[in-house]
Amino acid sequence: MHSPFDLRKPIAIGSDHAGYEYKEDLISFLEGKGLAFKDFGTHSKDSVDYPDFAHPVASAVESGEYAFGILLCGTANGVAITANKHQGIRAALCWGEEIAKVVRQHNDANIICIPARFVREGDAEKMVALFMTTEFEGGRHAARVNKIACA
Repeated sequence: MHSPFDLRKPIAIGSDHAGYEYKEDLISFLEGKGLAFKDFGTHSKDSVDYPDFAHPVASAVESGEYAFGILLCGTANGVAITANKHQGIRAALCWGEEIAKVVRQHNDANIICIPARFVREGDAEKMVALFMTTEFEGGRHAARVNKIACA
């Protein structure tokens, strides 16, 4: 599998309680592909606060120690907002395969945020597969991406 991400590095993954089951499915998917990852939690369906998992995943990706990140919660909006507070993060809310591809091509997204309550079983794996194999197009998109940072 060709990836624009350095898959010699592990993938950071995390979720809140609403995304827990899909996170576990995605972990099986990553293991099946022989990919290294770190599960930043949560580790059960017990109610938790999504920032407690989104911040560590975003920090891990931002540090450069992880290839990219995967975050899940009920709507994915909470984890996306939280992750995007980090300057080096471009977290994208994705609910379909085409979006997962375009956020890589046009936005150079480095964290995919999946709304567990709004995607069908199996679709999360398809989105992650597209996300991690799609190249950033650069060109006119690079100029736009370079304008995102506040600093």
